[in-house]
Amino acid sequence: MMEDGIGIWGVPLAILAGAIRVSTPFIFVSLGEAITERSGRINLGLEGTLVFGAMTAYAVAVMSGSPYIGVLAAMATGAIFGLVHGFICKFPKVNDIAIGIAMMQFGLGLAFFLGKPFIQPVAPRLPSISLGGWSDLPQVQSALTINVLFIVGGLLALALWWAFRNTRIGLILRVVGDSSDAARAMGLNPDTVRLLATAAGGALAAIGGAYLSLYYPGSWNEGISSGQGLMAVALVIFARWNPIGCFLAALLFGGAGALGPALQSVGVTQGYYLFYAAPYVLTLAILIATSSPTRALVGAPGALSITK
Repeated sequence: MMEDGIGIWGVPLAILAGAIRVSTPFIFVSLGEAITERSGRINLGLEGTLVFGAMTAYAVAVMSGSPYIGVLAAMATGAIFGLVHGFICKFPKVNDIAIGIAMMQFGLGLAFFLGKPFIQPVAPRLPSISLGGWSDLPQVQSALTINVLFIVGGLLALALWWAFRNTRIGLILRVVGDSSDAARAMGLNPDTVRLLATAAGGALAAIGGAYLSLYYPGSWNEGISSGQGLMAVALVIFARWNPIGCFLAALLFGGAGALGPALQSVGVTQGYYLFYAAPYVLTLAILIATSSPTRALVGAPGALSITK
């Protein structure tokens, strides 16, 4: 048994703590992408939105002294990125995947350019809630210290799951996502619906970026993201466009990302670094498992580019 008294539970607790921390950006980006794809549009530009949201949140928090204002500012910039993406994609013969890649590079470049003055200043951090006060073990207390955005993400996943099934807005998204012709027959404008859905998705993705810069790891630098925006697209497919599935899949990805640090924290000094690649291997495995030339993706919106 280890000296700290936690014994064999050290690795599971470290993975749990890491999963909660690492999964939060995945939750918001995947929920945002789920909204966008439900409308029949795919947005590969969310990596750029995530990083630009991280820079905006950090910069505004430094200048205003409030992390909450930073999060709101990030949401605003994310919505603007979504509006630009949606506006361009409404023109005939414009490929939304190509525009997404262009928007990703634009967001990354702009964030790195505008964010240089804010690498050194220290911004106020988002608060966390301790749910481990019942235990005397610091490992348990650390594992159950949860950021408020994680809780918001879980509640948002439940709300979106219910809204997709039981509200008029959810019905409109599903109709537009399945068939533009059916939407027009109902008097809906698919371009407007997709524009608003892409803006909403961008706003949520930017919250994920704000979490990175204002809580974990809690700083702004050019390497703050490790491809969460791109991996979230695979995560949404894996979750079959179900918000609750997105939340659970984000925890799975977060746990995979926390495996390497968890092994290192309990004294594994050789080979642990190989497990840092676990989220990327998992992403590749999911893409392979969900690809088939003969089988349609279950739950996929009919108007989505990847289903055509």
